[in-house]
Amino acid sequence: MGIIKNFIEYIKNRRLLKHIVFWLCLYLFLIFSDGTQDPLWVIAVARIAHVIPQIIISYFLAYWVIPKFLFTKKYITFVIAVLASTYIICAFSRILMVHVAEPIFRIAPFDQEPIIEILTDWKKLVRGYFFTIYSVVSLFLLTKMSLERVREQSLNKEKISTELKMLKAQLNPHFLFNTLNNIYSLSIINSPKTSESIGKLSEILDYVLYRCDQKYVPLSGEITLLENYIALEKLRYDERLEVSFTHRVEANAKIAPLILLSIVENAFKHGAGEDSGSPKITINLTQKENVISFTVFNTTAIQQQQTSKNTIGLENIHKQLALVYPTSHTINIDQQESSFEVTITLNTTS
Repeated sequence: MGIIKNFIEYIKNRRLLKHIVFWLCLYLFLIFSDGTQDPLWVIAVARIAHVIPQIIISYFLAYWVIPKFLFTKKYITFVIAVLASTYIICAFSRILMVHVAEPIFRIAPFDQEPIIEILTDWKKLVRGYFFTIYSVVSLFLLTKMSLERVREQSLNKEKISTELKMLKAQLNPHFLFNTLNNIYSLSIINSPKTSESIGKLSEILDYVLYRCDQKYVPLSGEITLLENYIALEKLRYDERLEVSFTHRVEANAKIAPLILLSIVENAFKHGAGEDSGSPKITINLTQKENVISFTVFNTTAIQQQQTSKNTIGLENIHKQLALVYPTSHTINIDQQESSFEVTITLNTTS
């Protein structure tokens, strides 16, 4: 079993070798599954007259006719090409059998059909060669399409994984940059809250770096992350910032990591960070059965309204939701003269 497994792994990424192995296995199967009493070498020679045309028509259809005509919706041309190539390949197979293979294993003298008779006797071509050839062609096409589908799914999965990693790579430095600026501001004035800020940042980084490396994480972890982040930001803004965070969770569902933090971070950056008055941020998280609803409201400075929607955080949120919840999410943005509200709804069963 180990040898077979190693062999499969060896040929998996070698395209030409995979095709050779496929046709060799098929050829051997056709030889040893033959029900006649002829010697094995006779069967092997006769099968070549079938396998060679099968190989030719398989690649002709798979790599030229189907992509060039079927995939481009040229259906009439596709049908004509299939019918013409079918007649030609069946006639070619019959000529190989009569004029190449049979002289090898038949004892002379014997009668041979003239080539002109082979070309005009289309009924014999259909009865004797069409189903024999196209049963193998169908197997080849189905195998090829199945492997391509598996490969496409694998590539899509790899692409999504790569894109998510890229999005998180954009998000984490963005968050870290803002937070370090906050701590730096406190350290300049020798605030006693600096050490507390560093402690909160340590908890956040521990979660971001070591606990959210999977596609989905427990919702409870995201709630704790938000509470730490809010506490850290409140240290910076003191009493002038009013923050409310409420959450009602029925069960510990799972969610894609850092999406909620992105929205909250955006509210602090473009709400409290750009409003020199008395900014207000209201955050509400609910989870009932399989639906998670998350709303973040923040007041804004009027002159900053035109740029609020185009932040890095919101762009990442749109991209990440499209990747992780392509058909099971909604995102609504309500922009008013002096406020900004983002609401996302996720169906965790889809």
